[in-house]
Order: sequence, then structure tokens, then C-alpha cells
Amino acid sequence: MKSRSVSIVGMAETQLGVIKDRSPMELGATAVVGACADAGLSVGDIDGLITSNSLVAPLMYHAEATAEYLGITPRHCLSVATGGGTTFTAIHHAAMAIEAGLADTVVVAMADSMRSGLSREQALRVQASSGHPVYERPYCPTVPAYYALIARAHMDAYGTTEEQLAEAMVSSRAWAANNPTSQYRDLVSVADVLASPLIADPLRLLDCSIVSDGGAALVLTRTERAADMAQPAVELLGYGEAHHYEHISQAPSLTTSAAAESGRMAYAQAGLGPEKIDIAQLYDCFSIALLIQLEDLGFCAKGEGGAFLQSGATRPDGALPVNTHGGMLSHCHPGNPGALFAVTEAVKQFRGEAGERQQTDVNHILLHAQGGIMSSHSSLILGRGH
Repeated sequence: MKSRSVSIVGMAETQLGVIKDRSPMELGATAVVGACADAGLSVGDIDGLITSNSLVAPLMYHAEATAEYLGITPRHCLSVATGGGTTFTAIHHAAMAIEAGLADTVVVAMADSMRSGLSREQALRVQASSGHPVYERPYCPTVPAYYALIARAHMDAYGTTEEQLAEAMVSSRAWAANNPTSQYRDLVSVADVLASPLIADPLRLLDCSIVSDGGAALVLTRTERAADMAQPAVELLGYGEAHHYEHISQAPSLTTSAAAESGRMAYAQAGLGPEKIDIAQLYDCFSIALLIQLEDLGFCAKGEGGAFLQSGATRPDGALPVNTHGGMLSHCHPGNPGALFAVTEAVKQFRGEAGERQQTDVNHILLHAQGGIMSSHSSLILGRGH
């Protein structure tokens, strides 16, 4: 991806929370139509479509099925699947497709119904199905148990405390309280987090992301064409990607992730460092995931993530606004589409549309997502269009 050659020119979000009257396909299509309208385009103007398959209602050819549902015939269709990191991988693929001439106007759209579309039994089956079939599944761990392993390792190595982990949710709710679309907006304290039920020692219920229905979509095109669109452009400045393992039993480290590598790539391509980042939108599926990303992306030293959170740096009026929409801990998390809402929030911040949570002088926003159990990482830096 060449610096500043591709921009985001449209975006839309669907209703969030519990949405029983619309399927994942309907949610995704609603987002596509909304994003095109936001850019001043019609759905027929799309000649590229990139989606992520629904976990609740999977399809063999998801992007093509979505195009069929919308009544369009784009010349470039792609379904991507790298877990939670899928969103930024899809954006990168969209940028490369535009630069390669495979399409001029690409929509990235994702939606799912993780809250209403899965029974309790199905949800538990999903939670227990991600482990290595030989080295992990026989012990029946769930996804929270894997992240608890990471949290315990960080505690043992650096003295991180449960109180420090709890600050991730406290910060999340402080932002979500000012976002009318957030699924949970009530403020919580460290004491509230520590009093919530233990899920997988040392992680408690309020250390874990919420579960949602919903979707979102983005429209991307060449920056030189962005002036003709209805909205100001948001430029793609840098991208990095790194994949260290799939199964946690094969992880080279439990306390340092591939975010360190993907972040370096994104910074280098954008020609700036963490000190130039005005807002960070990070993948807070669990409190420990947020803490490690803060360290690995250079916002604090390794081992100091707990103290950084405890200082209030990520809260409103802190030194580094993090997840200004409320993140996955409070705003929404419909599975693979979850990180897409970090991008729509970034676009709102650049446009000055974030209401009470609006930041001033926003020039650079770093976004990071990861899939699996801190396995597959992608970093994206966005800048204000010119």
C-alpha cells in the first residue's frame, strides 16, 4: 500500500446489541447501502466487494452471495478470514486491489449476529473449538482460559495486578458513557470489575468483551478521486501485518505479541512514530490484550502496561485517548466485524462527528486488531485527508 494513495470516503454502522429481526446478511447489506449513501454513491457504483463470513450463518462464497443479495456484479470479490484481525486485512486487500486496477470503488463490509444467533450451547462449543486438536482441546480450555494464561504470564513476569487489568474496563466505560450507540454505558469502578464473577483466573466477567449483533461498512477509493465524494477523505498512511502462530501452545512468547512487528511496519510506512499518534483504537477483546498492545505498539515500555493503564492515560482527558467509542469491552463485539467499529469511530473523529467524545487536532490515528489468541496481527495508521 503506497502512502496516501487510497482513502476511506464513506462509512455506515447498523443498529447494535440484540437484533432478532434481521439476519447477518441483512445487517451487512444495510451497512453497504448506508456507506455508499454516506459517500454520495449508489450501490451500483461498487466494483469491488470484500466481506468476512458470518459465524452464525456461514456461506460458501460469502462476498459473491452478498453481491447477489445486493443485486450487483462487482469485478472484484473476496472473502477474508483472519479472525479479529480480518477487518484491517480486508482494508489492506481493498487498497491493493485499487492500486492494482482490479477495482475503483471497493466496499469492505462485515456483520454477524453473535448475540441473538447462537444458543448458549452453541456459544460454548465455539469457545472450546479453537484449540490445537492434540495439545490443547483434550484439556477443554475456552477462549477466556487462553487469555487468562497470557494474563498470568504477564503478572508473573512484570508484577501486573488485577487492579491494573481492571482499568481497561474502567477506561472503556468512561468513553462509552459518551457514545449513544454503545451497548453498555454505565460507569464502572475498579472495585466493580474485581467484584464481577471469575471467568478464568485471573480474568473476571468485566475483563471480557461483550457479545453483540451488528455490522458496518466502509467505502474506499483512490485519494485523487476522493475530492468528488460527499465526505472528506480519510487517508490510509501505513499498514503492517504479522503472524507468529495459530495455537497458543506454539507461541514463542506469552507476553510479547506480533503487534510489535506489525506496528513497526505501519509506523515505517507512515513515516512517524507512536509519539505522533493522537488516538489509538486497539482490540480489547480482553483487558490483557489491550495492555499488551499498548506495550508492543510503543505507547509504554514492556512490563509497564499495567502502570500506564492505572495512570488514567487512556481515559477521556488522558495522554493517549484509547477506544474513544468504548471498544469491545463496552461498545460492541459482533465477532469478526468488531474491529470495523474502531475504523468507523476513527472516521467520525476525523470528520468532527464524535459528539461529546470528540478530540481536537486529530491528525493521526493508529488502529490495531488481532485474531485468534494474540496470534494474527494487523496495524493500520489513518490520517486526515487533504
